[in-house]
Amino acid sequence: MQYLGLDLGTQSLGVSISDKTNTLVSPLTLIKFPALQYDIAAQELIKIIKENNIAAVVLGLPKNMDNSLGFAAERSLNFKDMLEQLGIIVYLEDERLTSVEAQNIMKANGVKKINKQGKTDVLAAVLILESYLKRMKNEKK
Repeated sequence: MQYLGLDLGTQSLGVSISDKTNTLVSPLTLIKFPALQYDIAAQELIKIIKENNIAAVVLGLPKNMDNSLGFAAERSLNFKDMLEQLGIIVYLEDERLTSVEAQNIMKANGVKKINKQGKTDVLAAVLILESYLKRMKNEKK
């Protein structure tokens, strides 16, 4: 059972994918859409899900540092509801500081023009999915 990791923004959706053993996570793509047009993002995502025979997606939930939910979290929760209405299984994963971590990883590896092509969003999607898979593995122990 393969998963997709998702990092939702206001105009883009970073997408990562797990391997068949759920051991490795790789960047997949960046879905760009007009501001706040999440239905367009969902339709593009459905194509990816069908092409890759994906069982479920893991969507980042951007909580505030005090664990409260702000505007960005509400956006993710609304997107989750939209995807579930389309028959997609969605799991939420706390994504606090994944974008910062993604930028730090890229800086440490000499990547210039860090978010020119949405690299931060796709790497954040990798970190979200890796976090979820690691947590699931630990919970099974």
